Amino acid sequence: MVVFFVKRLVSSLLVVLVSSLIMYVLVDIAIDPLADLRTSTAVNKAQQIANRTAQLRLDDPVILRYLDWLKGASGCLVGSCDLGTNWRTNQQVTSLLSGAVTTTIQLVAVATVLSIVLGVMVGIVSALRQYSGFDYSITFLSFLLYSLPVFWVAVLAKVFLAIDLNNFLAVPDPRLSWTVVAVVALFAGLVVSSALAGQGRRRLRNFAIAAVATAALLTYLNLSNWFKTPSIGIALIAVSSVGWAFVMTILSTGLRNRRALYSALSVAALGVVLWLPMLYVWIYARSAGILGWPLVIGLFLVGLAVSAGIGLAWGGPDRAQSARTAALTAVPVSMMLFVDRLLQSWGAYNSNQAIKGRPIATLGRATPNLVGDFWIQTIDVLTHLMLPTATLILISFAAYTRYSRASMLEVMNADYIRTARSKGLTERTVIMRHAFRNALLPLASIVPIDIITLLGGAVLTETVFGWFGMGRLFVVSLGDNQQYPVMAYIIIVGILAVIANVVADLIYAVLDPRIRVAA
Repeated sequence: MVVFFVKRLVSSLLVVLVSSLIMYVLVDIAIDPLADLRTSTAVNKAQQIANRTAQLRLDDPVILRYLDWLKGASGCLVGSCDLGTNWRTNQQVTSLLSGAVTTTIQLVAVATVLSIVLGVMVGIVSALRQYSGFDYSITFLSFLLYSLPVFWVAVLAKVFLAIDLNNFLAVPDPRLSWTVVAVVALFAGLVVSSALAGQGRRRLRNFAIAAVATAALLTYLNLSNWFKTPSIGIALIAVSSVGWAFVMTILSTGLRNRRALYSALSVAALGVVLWLPMLYVWIYARSAGILGWPLVIGLFLVGLAVSAGIGLAWGGPDRAQSARTAALTAVPVSMMLFVDRLLQSWGAYNSNQAIKGRPIATLGRATPNLVGDFWIQTIDVLTHLMLPTATLILISFAAYTRYSRASMLEVMNADYIRTARSKGLTERTVIMRHAFRNALLPLASIVPIDIITLLGGAVLTETVFGWFGMGRLFVVSLGDNQQYPVMAYIIIVGILAVIANVVADLIYAVLDPRIRVAA
């Protein structure tokens, strides 16, 4: 392992150095810092050109300028980072990067995680239901979304997810029409019945259950005036927590493992019991001045630890399985408690003078002049993330669905899958324990690279929605003939790309024990 890391570190440093030199020369050729002065009609035009030439050292050989830049960039290794300045504003490039990196991470983090999770899940189900109506529909939808241009999807999101939705919420009594309720219920029934296996009678039963449950939920939202004053409430939290307990048990161990099921149900019950006390915890945290993301993340980690302890206490044939199932159940349960508290501040946010009753934002990462506590600011961030996140998910979701479907189909036809079935293992065990893990192997080389690509900046998405992240920084700096911000962008993306390849190798080794990184 040590030899592997040393070899990769040395080779990666060489790659970054050579690529940075090549890109420095190419950027120097591509930009012209004197372009605005060449067309100037000022009397002292020649003096201005001479001053800027001396300021930017344009008469020095490009190699010397590169070595000076590399000396400052190398200082980042020892904490004295100097990536140059923006010669128009005299602003340090490091300060520009800090804001751009934070914006890009905030923009792409949720979209990346959701697109990977949803894409893999839908792709796996599509492969298991090969040649079914669900499989054909997902295949068509994936190819359709994959071929759509990002800017067009972004514009459609602005129209339908922002303007039309804001108009709907601005109505004094917003309610879904019964036609919409019926159509959505029928669609949900068709999706569930086609995704779940079974003969005609079982499919019909699944269709009826999904359609009735969807219609009941939408009817409840209408009757409770949910679209005006949204909330989850203790009743929905209780029902949803029990449902999550069964779902996580099915995915983790199967319902035959009663200890794991009881562990998950115990965590669900604990979440329901903690609903009211947590409201007082948030009030105390606000009065004490400690309400913020560090507290939220800390409470989440404590919840995971307590849930794992509950699983260990229940024990069973495999205590680790019970602990894992309990911890998995704690994730959606704790998220529901957090979202419920967020929604309790929705009315105050929507009626804020800066929002003016139109909460779904179309531009920027925050509402100017918005004053509010942690909950108001968090809702504001989420509403600004809604449109760009939906756009990125739709585009990335299609690719991950196709990758995971093709990989799962290949794995399901392998000899060891037939051997596992011949041993009498349940279908859940065959899929989750043997097929699913190996189906993730091809994704191990794709996901890290895609994450790094997104961290490099979603240029079109950032442009359409007015987010100044890494992509916009690169485009604006290149158009403004700023060499140092462009080089900072290039070096960061290059280093992240090298790291992504190393991470992909390590993920391969974790998913497939036959692979050794020192080989």
